[in-house]
Amino acid sequence: MKIASWNVNSLNVRLPHLEAWLAQAMPDVVALQETKLEDARFPDAELAAAGYRSVFAGQKTYNGVAILARMPLAIDDVQIGIPGFEDEQKRVIAATVGGVRIVDLYVVNGQSVGSDKYEYKLRWLEALHDWLASELRAHPDMVVLGDFNIAPDERDVHDPKVWHDGHILTSTAERAALQRLYALGLHDAFRLHHDEAGMFSWWDYRQGGFRRGNGLRIDLTLVSDALRARCVAAGIDREPRTWERPSDHTPAWVELAD
Repeated sequence: MKIASWNVNSLNVRLPHLEAWLAQAMPDVVALQETKLEDARFPDAELAAAGYRSVFAGQKTYNGVAILARMPLAIDDVQIGIPGFEDEQKRVIAATVGGVRIVDLYVVNGQSVGSDKYEYKLRWLEALHDWLASELRAHPDMVVLGDFNIAPDERDVHDPKVWHDGHILTSTAERAALQRLYALGLHDAFRLHHDEAGMFSWWDYRQGGFRRGNGLRIDLTLVSDALRARCVAAGIDREPRTWERPSDHTPAWVELAD
């Protein structure tokens, strides 16, 4: 089973890219973030024509998440949002596909260290931790993936002097929150197969970030203890970032043996 994550940064704009990539990569499951569409405008019929079922939770202009499953796979037991955490922002959707619990996250950016949005991010991550602990007890076979808006360590940033402990996306508290998620029994699938630095999933539109290689690896695929032995490959597909009018993110993926 090939499971991918892609922050499309507006599905309205990037639908042709998504359709092309689905036909090319043929993932079994895709978690999308930043769809930026109200549910009534989600391209359910177009994706069905491409061979994928969809479940989604969106809002106008901001946020929005979705899970796609290649037919005939079913999508069951859908959960939207973090239970018990009041939040109008559509950032979380979970479902079971092919016996695997898929948790799709668009983690809060946080704006800047010490800001109100940063404090909201840390509260959000704490609530996520507690919910995932209970989800893992109920669903040992789990993949948690999405735009985490946290670069795990220095290998995951183009310049550690710029992306230091006091910078958003790389601050001590954000990385500690991510480590707490790992401690639940979640493993960074990419790092199970790749040790090298400089493999990124996001590049800023400004200042030729992609051309200059100034990126971050913030799109993560985490596999549970129960799935670690089945995790046979993981990677990042840079090609969609080269297309015309691309998202600033590119797909990250993990492959599980049957």
